[in-house]
Amino acid sequence: MPPRSRPTARQARLGAELRKLREKAGMTGSQAAAYLGGERAQVSHLESGRYGISAERVRRLAAFYSAANKHLVDALAQMADERGKGWWEAYRGVLSPGFLDIAELEHHATFLRSIRMLHVPGIFQTPDYARELITSAVSGLPDEEVAARVEYRVQRREIFDRPAPPRFDAYIHEAALRMRYCSSDVMRSQLALLQEVSRWPSVQVHIVPFDAYVTGSLHSVLHLGGPIPQLDTVQLDSAFDGGFLDAEAQLAR
Repeated sequence: MPPRSRPTARQARLGAELRKLREKAGMTGSQAAAYLGGERAQVSHLESGRYGISAERVRRLAAFYSAANKHLVDALAQMADERGKGWWEAYRGVLSPGFLDIAELEHHATFLRSIRMLHVPGIFQTPDYARELITSAVSGLPDEEVAARVEYRVQRREIFDRPAPPRFDAYIHEAALRMRYCSSDVMRSQLALLQEVSRWPSVQVHIVPFDAYVTGSLHSVLHLGGPIPQLDTVQLDSAFDGGFLDAEAQLAR
């Protein structure tokens, strides 16, 4: 089977954690390949997420590396054992992979914390509000892609339909509630939805007022809890870039 052309964020994270275990053990990729009975390139593909790996092989490698963190090994084995495709796969080839990574990470998160400075969190946006944001941010998008982005954004709320949905803490600056992205009617409907979701058992909405002292940057942040803190992920948005942070020093900060 050829290597994946574009691993998902979770596939890449599994590979990166296996690489960390190997490096902590002071072993080379060639040594790991010899243990698995393969080539050095195979280990490289595994550690980049371009090759899949079974839970049994994860445990074999962890034992070979003398990994002592049982909780981490169990969590990595569980990640490796995931089968099936989520609803977001229907959008592959329609939306960019980064969009799909967000839905996959939200689906598997044990808790979520969102900080939004200038707009309502995407997962809580109405279709009309989302459409206004999307078309004002990116001009010239085909109508079909705009519709797909809006539909996808609304569908991300499926995580709250579970019997035991993850806890979601949303910190929204007052500026996001007053910015004029859309008509008064659209904004009124958006605020009504925000009031509704604030009454959902697993959701807490916190409004940061203008007179609150704000430290640090004004980036929007989504913190996604892993099965153990070491496997948390942070998505950081800015006007020019966005990406996932998962190094322990970054997570601690």
